[in-house]
Order: sequence, then C-alpha cells, then structure tokens
Amino acid sequence: MNLPPKVTPRAFARLAEIGAAGQGQALRVAVEGGGCSGFQYEIALDAPKDDDLILEGEGQKVVVDSVSLPFLANAVIDFSEELIGARFVIENPNATSACGCGTSFSM
Repeated sequence: MNLPPKVTPRAFARLAEIGAAGQGQALRVAVEGGGCSGFQYEIALDAPKDDDLILEGEGQKVVVDSVSLPFLANAVIDFSEELIGARFVIENPNATSACGCGTSFSM
C-alpha cells in the first residue's frame, strides 16, 4: 500500500531553526528527471501551492507536488548532520539504486 512520505521530528526541528514558517515558506521536496541515475531530488524552500500535499509538524510544513508524490510513496524525509555537512535526506524504498551523492536515483 502506498502511503504519503513521512517527515521525521529532526527534519521539522531543522525547519524551525531556519525559521521557514515565519517567512511563509515550506520545505519543497520534488522529483525531477535527470541526474546520473535517471531521477533526482529537488529540495528547496518554497511557498505551498494549492495542489501540494502538505505535511505538518512543529509548526512547520513540508510540501510535495502531485507529480512527485508517487515517486515518494512510503519515503522518509529526514535531516542529517555529518562531518562532511548537514542536509535534508530522503530514504526512499521505491529507489532501486542511487548514486553516491544521494540526490540521484533510479526506479
């Protein structure tokens, strides 16, 4: 069964630190064609649109457009802090392979 993506408390907390909601912004997670594996994630702050799926927590919003939604079914959107940097990451069970950068995948 396909469920909408989930957002971890750590990801919502990072959005709160950034102050996204105070600026009328949400974290937009989208899937576009391209990258070295066929698809790539686009992650940016953006204003929610009428046809977006809106995931809310801690007063923050993550939005996914209707075209990207099937590609992100059952995915987990998280925030990771490592020695090499901090970034939003997507754990996507639909991806059959991914490249080393973590932003490009195939299905």
